[in-house]
Amino acid sequence: MSATYEFLKTDNIASYLKSHNEISTVIDAESIVEINEVGDGNLNFVFIVKDANGDGIVLKQALPYVRLVGPSWPMSPDRARIEYETTRVHSLAAKNLVPEIYFYDPVRFIIAMEDLSDHKVWRTALNQGEQNYGVAAAIGEYIARVLFATSIFGSGADAHYKGIARAINPELCLITEDLVFTEPFFPADRNSYLPENREDAEAIINDRQMALEIGQLKYRFMTSAEALLHGDLHTGSVMVKSDSAGSAVSTKAFDSEFSFYGPIGFDIGACFANFYIALSRAIALEKKEHADFIAELPEELWSSFEKHFRSLWPSRVDKRVFSDQLLEEQITQWKIDAVGFASAKMVRRIVGLAKTTDIETLEPQLRIGAARGVLRSAQMAIRERHSNTDLTLLTKKIRKIIEETRTSEGK
Repeated sequence: MSATYEFLKTDNIASYLKSHNEISTVIDAESIVEINEVGDGNLNFVFIVKDANGDGIVLKQALPYVRLVGPSWPMSPDRARIEYETTRVHSLAAKNLVPEIYFYDPVRFIIAMEDLSDHKVWRTALNQGEQNYGVAAAIGEYIARVLFATSIFGSGADAHYKGIARAINPELCLITEDLVFTEPFFPADRNSYLPENREDAEAIINDRQMALEIGQLKYRFMTSAEALLHGDLHTGSVMVKSDSAGSAVSTKAFDSEFSFYGPIGFDIGACFANFYIALSRAIALEKKEHADFIAELPEELWSSFEKHFRSLWPSRVDKRVFSDQLLEEQITQWKIDAVGFASAKMVRRIVGLAKTTDIETLEPQLRIGAARGVLRSAQMAIRERHSNTDLTLLTKKIRKIIEETRTSEGK
């Protein structure tokens, strides 16, 4: 792997595209009229390129460091290969739920993919109060299809073991292990929060039961290679296109560079966490109808996941000991895991590095209560997951906590 390589810039992209004939049917490299850098993530450059006909393509380039921090935090750009290969594998199971990939450049770590600029990032839509019906169900289907296909159940032993070897992703897994499962629960330099939330953050740090639960979840994350996860699935890594009535006509999961073989409950829990964070924003802004909509998303996603996974179960490769009773036990465990992983993600997004715009764009006085509600909800949910996995009931309890901790702009 090359230690140095040329970065994409607005003045070299046209010539770069001209050198790739495989996208000649996608975009006219001779008539590029618009190039916009839209990478608002923490790691990469992302460019949307348009030609004179209005056709477009997206170029995503991995940098040899964490963009959020800079060259002082080096990181292998090989993560681009992992994202490319994961998207291709996932497309075999859920073609309509991931962007189309045109090519991968292993020298400059560039992925050329479908232009989704007629879509909107789901987090942005939720922040703006939009109600996109059917997105959670679509993501539940995506999770079920790609995780069944890459699990031992869907792929068989040989393909599963080879997949694990191909998708090893130590650098980005370590980021998750540190930023999700360790630093938010101990004093760490990268943690940050409003001064008014110091007491809430310290309550997390001093919560011994939560520390035990997080330790169990971290161990599961590090050792359970159940299926090829997206690895960073949340409302910011989902694109949605809706019709005039608000029904989603297209849903795409993207940005799978954190992908690896891990516990099935992780991707589900990551989505739950971001739903509850979005719920906290809606409550802070006193948007009851929007909060009602968001409160239904966890159950909608889970029901879709379970329905589609069950529908795939009869096609499992080995039926000898992988019985229907085993499936029932696994589904129960995955739900318990999902609520636990959601709790870890909720805490991480409030006090750890790389927060969410749902909370961060609120006025400071509103942010205090919204952050407090998310943290206290996480403390409750991580305990209750062992005795209560009724998502409707759990969401009602979370909503009540968030409503009780809400702060107004006047206090």
